Amino acid sequence: MSTNDLLLDRRNDGERPLSPTEERLEASSELDAKSSLEVLRLLNAEDRVAVEAVAAVLPELAELVDLAAERFRRGGTIHYFGAGTSGRLGVLDAAELLPTFNLEAGRVVAHIAGGPAALVNAVEDAEDSEAEGRLAAAGVGPDDVAIGLAASGNTPYVGGALAAARAAGARTALISSNPHAALAPLADVDLVLATGAEVLTGSTRLKAATAEKLVLNGFSTALMVAVGRTWSNLMVDVVATNDKLRLRTVRILEQATGLDRDAALELLGAAGGELKTAIVAANGGLAVDEARRLLAAHGGAVRDALAAASH
Repeated sequence: MSTNDLLLDRRNDGERPLSPTEERLEASSELDAKSSLEVLRLLNAEDRVAVEAVAAVLPELAELVDLAAERFRRGGTIHYFGAGTSGRLGVLDAAELLPTFNLEAGRVVAHIAGGPAALVNAVEDAEDSEAEGRLAAAGVGPDDVAIGLAASGNTPYVGGALAAARAAGARTALISSNPHAALAPLADVDLVLATGAEVLTGSTRLKAATAEKLVLNGFSTALMVAVGRTWSNLMVDVVATNDKLRLRTVRILEQATGLDRDAALELLGAAGGELKTAIVAANGGLAVDEARRLLAAHGGAVRDALAAASH
């Protein structure tokens, strides 16, 4: 069955229930008669639903992290595909990984229906193009992971991308808020966030998007932890591109080693600004060159390099 067949089959109102994201929330039926504080309290209460929805899918999310980590370690790429708010959240998550984890460009890539213009302007019809989704996924390979982001679970652009990715041998996942998502058969891992009806009917930029953002936060952070881009709870791969981050780098070295400010600055300078090298050198009692060698031999993982230094 093609993606279009899946969508047409599920869009038949006589065969599928209305997506929960399109239903009306009884608690907000008098929304326009409420005070600003009452509206905000209602939105805040419903945001808590998003947190619980994420908690309910943590086992499936862990499965996706482990699957992605295994492919990432062997050189694979993680791809996000989404339209509108979902697409923008994917772009945001991918962009923030580069400075936070010194992630090489092209390892986690976000694709949004309508291209870069859709980041700042609504390109509403772009999501209806299955062909554009297939084209966006043209570079996906068998070692990659393709993750579809669609609150409704029915977006043709996302469907085209997942179908193309699966045909290329990639593993696939879908993150939606619809237990009857048309695109679910295209996903190896189907994460359904039970966020239900929105305070403003159909406005999935609210708690459906909040839950999706939480899932992306969790997925990418756990992925970076799994592939050795952190040590303890420290951002040891952070890229010091401005004064704030340069100060943070020194502070992280102090926290990781117990060195005072002057000693940390001296060691960081000797290590060429390489924070992880400085940490391994200080905590392993090693020369900088040996610390650098051990890190290279263990995929940049500080914990593994220190374990090797202790033997």
